[in-house]
Amino acid sequence: MTETPNASGVPASAADTLLEGSGLHTFYGVSHILHGVDFAVRRGETIGLMGRNGMGKTTLIKTLLGLVRPREGQVRVRGEDMTQAATHAIARRGIAYVPEGRGIFPNLSVRENLVMAARAGVDGRREWDFDRVIQTFPRLGERLTNGGAQLSGGEQQMLTIGRALMTNPDLLILDEATEGLAPLIAREIWNIIKTIRASGIATVIVDKNYAAVMALADRSVVLVKGRVVFSGESRELADNEELMHRFLGV
Repeated sequence: MTETPNASGVPASAADTLLEGSGLHTFYGVSHILHGVDFAVRRGETIGLMGRNGMGKTTLIKTLLGLVRPREGQVRVRGEDMTQAATHAIARRGIAYVPEGRGIFPNLSVRENLVMAARAGVDGRREWDFDRVIQTFPRLGERLTNGGAQLSGGEQQMLTIGRALMTNPDLLILDEATEGLAPLIAREIWNIIKTIRASGIATVIVDKNYAAVMALADRSVVLVKGRVVFSGESRELADNEELMHRFLGV
Protein backbone atom coordinates (compact mmCIF):
# COMPACT_ATOMS: atom_id res chain seq x y z
CA MET A 1 0.00 0.00 0.00
CA THR A 2 1.33 3.44 -0.91
CA GLU A 3 1.74 5.79 2.03
CA THR A 4 0.49 9.35 1.78
CA PRO A 5 1.84 12.37 3.67
CA ASN A 6 0.07 13.22 6.92
CA ALA A 7 -0.78 16.73 8.12
CA SER A 8 2.81 17.37 9.15
CA GLY A 9 4.15 16.33 5.77
CA VAL A 10 5.50 13.02 7.08
CA PRO A 11 4.51 9.86 5.17
CA ALA A 12 2.36 7.67 7.35
CA SER A 13 -0.53 5.30 6.82
CA ALA A 14 -3.73 5.85 8.75
CA ALA A 15 -2.91 2.83 10.88
CA ASP A 16 0.44 4.35 11.89
CA THR A 17 -0.95 7.75 12.87
CA LEU A 18 -2.12 7.69 16.47
CA LEU A 19 -3.18 11.31 16.86
CA GLU A 20 -3.61 14.01 14.25
CA GLY A 21 -4.91 17.56 14.17
CA SER A 22 -5.43 19.37 10.88
CA GLY A 23 -6.24 23.02 10.27
CA LEU A 24 -6.82 23.71 13.97
CA HIS A 25 -8.06 27.17 14.92
CA THR A 26 -8.63 27.49 18.66
CA PHE A 27 -9.85 30.53 20.59
CA TYR A 28 -10.07 31.55 24.24
CA GLY A 29 -12.95 33.98 24.10
CA VAL A 30 -12.00 36.51 21.44
CA SER A 31 -8.30 35.60 21.60
CA HIS A 32 -7.24 33.57 18.56
CA ILE A 33 -4.58 31.17 19.89
CA LEU A 34 -4.04 28.49 17.23
CA HIS A 35 -3.94 29.56 13.58
CA GLY A 36 -4.47 26.59 11.26
CA VAL A 37 -2.12 24.19 13.07
CA ASP A 38 -1.33 20.77 11.58
CA PHE A 39 0.21 18.20 13.93
CA ALA A 40 0.50 14.42 13.84
CA VAL A 41 2.09 11.68 15.93
CA ARG A 42 2.95 8.30 14.45
CA ARG A 43 3.20 5.03 16.32
CA GLY A 44 6.44 4.73 18.29
CA GLU A 45 7.90 8.15 17.48
CA THR A 46 9.00 10.89 19.85
CA ILE A 47 8.16 14.52 19.05
CA GLY A 48 9.50 17.61 20.76
CA LEU A 49 6.83 20.34 20.83
CA MET A 50 8.67 23.60 21.40
CA GLY A 51 8.26 27.35 21.47
CA ARG A 52 8.61 30.26 23.85
CA ASN A 53 6.04 30.81 26.61
CA GLY A 54 2.58 31.72 25.39
CA MET A 55 3.02 30.41 21.85
CA GLY A 56 0.18 27.86 22.01
CA LYS A 57 1.84 24.57 22.99
CA THR A 58 -0.48 23.72 25.88
CA THR A 59 -3.50 24.96 23.92
CA LEU A 60 -2.57 22.61 21.08
CA ILE A 61 -2.31 19.68 23.48
CA LYS A 62 -5.64 20.53 25.11
CA THR A 63 -7.28 20.88 21.69
CA LEU A 64 -5.99 17.47 20.59
CA LEU A 65 -7.27 15.90 23.83
CA GLY A 66 -10.73 17.46 23.75
CA LEU A 67 -10.14 19.71 26.75
CA VAL A 68 -10.62 22.72 24.48
CA ARG A 69 -12.73 22.67 21.30
CA PRO A 70 -11.34 24.06 18.05
CA ARG A 71 -13.50 26.54 16.22
CA GLU A 72 -12.21 25.14 12.95
CA GLY A 73 -10.27 22.02 12.00
CA GLN A 74 -10.39 18.34 12.85
CA VAL A 75 -8.87 15.99 15.42
CA ARG A 76 -8.47 12.33 14.49
CA VAL A 77 -7.42 9.44 16.71
CA ARG A 78 -6.27 6.34 14.81
CA GLY A 79 -7.96 7.80 11.74
CA GLU A 80 -11.33 8.36 13.44
CA ASP A 81 -12.80 11.86 13.71
CA MET A 82 -12.79 12.72 17.43
CA THR A 83 -13.13 16.50 17.14
CA GLN A 84 -16.23 16.58 19.35
CA ALA A 85 -15.40 13.54 21.48
CA ALA A 86 -15.13 13.69 25.25
CA THR A 87 -11.63 13.69 26.69
CA HIS A 88 -12.13 10.33 28.41
CA ALA A 89 -13.14 8.78 25.08
CA ILE A 90 -9.92 10.02 23.51
CA ALA A 91 -7.88 8.73 26.45
CA ARG A 92 -9.52 5.31 26.13
CA ARG A 93 -8.01 5.03 22.66
CA GLY A 94 -4.54 4.74 24.11
CA ILE A 95 -3.49 8.29 24.92
CA ALA A 96 -2.14 9.34 28.33
CA TYR A 97 -1.47 12.91 29.47
CA VAL A 98 0.93 14.23 32.11
CA PRO A 99 -0.26 17.82 32.50
CA GLU A 100 1.67 20.86 33.58
CA GLY A 101 1.17 21.06 37.34
CA ARG A 102 1.03 17.24 37.60
CA GLY A 103 -2.59 16.79 38.75
CA ILE A 104 -2.11 13.97 41.26
CA PHE A 105 -4.72 13.19 43.89
CA PRO A 106 -3.16 14.68 47.06
CA ASN A 107 -5.41 12.84 49.52
CA LEU A 108 -4.73 9.40 48.05
CA SER A 109 -1.64 7.35 48.78
CA VAL A 110 1.00 6.65 46.18
CA ARG A 111 -0.34 3.10 45.83
CA GLU A 112 -3.91 4.33 45.41
CA ASN A 113 -2.90 6.93 42.81
CA LEU A 114 -1.29 4.19 40.75
CA VAL A 115 -3.79 1.37 41.16
CA MET A 116 -6.80 3.52 40.35
CA ALA A 117 -5.41 4.13 36.84
CA ALA A 118 -4.55 0.51 36.02
CA ARG A 119 -6.06 -0.86 32.83
CA ALA A 120 -5.08 -2.78 29.74
CA GLY A 121 -4.00 -0.99 26.60
CA VAL A 122 -6.11 -0.76 23.46
CA ASP A 123 -4.77 -4.11 22.27
CA GLY A 124 -5.08 -5.76 25.70
CA ARG A 125 -1.44 -5.24 26.70
CA ARG A 126 -0.59 -5.00 30.39
CA GLU A 127 3.16 -4.50 30.04
CA TRP A 128 3.10 -1.57 32.46
CA ASP A 129 1.68 -3.03 35.64
CA PHE A 130 2.19 -1.97 39.25
CA ASP A 131 5.40 -3.96 39.68
CA ARG A 132 7.02 -2.56 36.54
CA VAL A 133 6.14 1.00 37.50
CA ILE A 134 7.68 0.54 40.94
CA GLN A 135 10.80 -0.98 39.39
CA THR A 136 11.05 2.05 37.10
CA PHE A 137 10.40 4.51 39.94
CA PRO A 138 12.06 2.98 43.04
CA ARG A 139 11.51 6.23 44.98
CA LEU A 140 7.78 5.60 44.76
CA GLY A 141 8.24 2.07 46.07
CA GLU A 142 9.67 3.57 49.25
CA ARG A 143 6.65 5.85 49.69
CA LEU A 144 3.66 3.67 48.82
CA THR A 145 1.66 4.69 51.88
CA ASN A 146 2.50 8.39 51.66
CA GLY A 147 -0.19 10.75 50.47
CA GLY A 148 0.38 12.57 47.22
CA ALA A 149 0.67 15.89 49.05
CA GLN A 150 3.56 14.49 51.12
CA LEU A 151 5.79 13.93 48.10
CA SER A 152 8.45 16.27 46.76
CA GLY A 153 7.90 17.94 43.38
CA GLY A 154 10.11 15.38 41.65
CA GLU A 155 8.33 12.47 43.32
CA GLN A 156 4.96 13.92 42.32
CA GLN A 157 6.13 14.10 38.71
CA MET A 158 7.30 10.48 38.89
CA LEU A 159 3.91 9.51 40.33
CA THR A 160 2.07 11.32 37.55
CA ILE A 161 4.16 9.62 34.87
CA GLY A 162 3.80 6.25 36.61
CA ARG A 163 0.04 6.68 36.82
CA ALA A 164 -0.10 7.47 33.09
CA LEU A 165 1.94 4.36 32.29
CA MET A 166 -0.50 2.21 34.28
CA THR A 167 -3.01 2.82 31.47
CA ASN A 168 -0.63 1.07 29.03
CA PRO A 169 -0.83 3.89 26.49
CA ASP A 170 0.37 3.92 22.91
CA LEU A 171 1.03 7.66 23.23
CA LEU A 172 2.24 9.62 26.26
CA ILE A 173 2.05 13.43 26.24
CA LEU A 174 4.30 15.23 28.75
CA ASP A 175 3.63 18.95 29.26
CA GLU A 176 6.57 20.71 30.99
CA ALA A 177 8.19 17.42 31.93
CA THR A 178 10.86 18.83 34.27
CA GLU A 179 9.58 22.30 35.15
CA GLY A 180 10.63 23.44 38.62
CA LEU A 181 12.68 20.35 39.38
CA ALA A 182 16.21 20.32 40.77
CA PRO A 183 18.83 19.41 38.12
CA LEU A 184 19.54 16.00 39.65
CA ILE A 185 15.84 15.08 39.71
CA ALA A 186 15.33 16.49 36.22
CA ARG A 187 18.14 14.25 34.96
CA GLU A 188 16.38 11.27 36.53
CA ILE A 189 13.13 12.21 34.76
CA TRP A 190 14.95 12.44 31.41
CA ASN A 191 16.40 8.97 31.96
CA ILE A 192 12.91 7.65 32.68
CA ILE A 193 11.61 9.25 29.47
CA LYS A 194 14.40 7.48 27.59
CA THR A 195 13.21 4.18 29.09
CA ILE A 196 9.63 4.92 28.02
CA ARG A 197 10.78 5.83 24.52
CA ALA A 198 12.79 2.60 24.26
CA SER A 199 9.70 0.60 25.24
CA GLY A 200 7.99 1.69 22.02
CA ILE A 201 5.51 4.18 23.45
CA ALA A 202 5.10 7.26 21.25
CA THR A 203 5.87 10.44 23.17
CA VAL A 204 5.20 14.16 22.82
CA ILE A 205 7.48 16.21 25.06
CA VAL A 206 7.09 19.86 26.02
CA ASP A 207 9.98 21.25 28.07
CA LYS A 208 12.10 24.39 28.25
CA ASN A 209 15.29 22.29 28.11
CA TYR A 210 15.37 22.31 24.33
CA ALA A 211 18.70 20.49 24.12
CA ALA A 212 17.36 17.57 26.18
CA VAL A 213 14.16 17.45 24.14
CA MET A 214 15.95 17.42 20.79
CA ALA A 215 18.40 14.76 22.00
CA LEU A 216 15.42 12.43 22.52
CA ALA A 217 12.99 13.50 19.82
CA ASP A 218 12.86 12.05 16.31
CA ARG A 219 11.09 15.18 15.12
CA SER A 220 10.66 18.68 16.46
CA VAL A 221 7.71 21.01 15.95
CA VAL A 222 8.06 24.68 16.85
CA LEU A 223 5.13 27.04 17.43
CA VAL A 224 5.35 30.82 17.18
CA LYS A 225 2.17 32.75 18.00
CA GLY A 226 0.00 29.72 17.35
CA ARG A 227 1.53 28.79 14.01
CA VAL A 228 3.88 25.95 13.08
CA VAL A 229 7.12 27.57 11.92
CA PHE A 230 9.24 24.42 11.90
CA SER A 231 8.43 20.72 11.56
CA GLY A 232 11.25 18.34 10.78
CA GLU A 233 14.07 16.22 12.09
CA SER A 234 15.37 17.37 15.46
CA ARG A 235 18.98 17.30 14.34
CA GLU A 236 18.14 19.67 11.49
CA LEU A 237 16.85 22.22 14.00
CA ALA A 238 19.64 21.64 16.52
CA ASP A 239 22.29 22.21 13.87
CA ASN A 240 20.76 25.49 12.68
CA GLU A 241 21.81 28.26 15.06
CA GLU A 242 19.86 30.90 13.15
CA LEU A 243 16.58 28.99 13.48
CA MET A 244 17.23 28.19 17.14
CA HIS A 245 17.81 31.85 17.93
CA ARG A 246 14.91 33.15 15.85
CA PHE A 247 12.27 30.70 17.04
CA LEU A 248 13.46 29.70 20.53
CA GLY A 249 15.69 32.53 21.64
CA VAL A 250 18.76 30.35 22.23
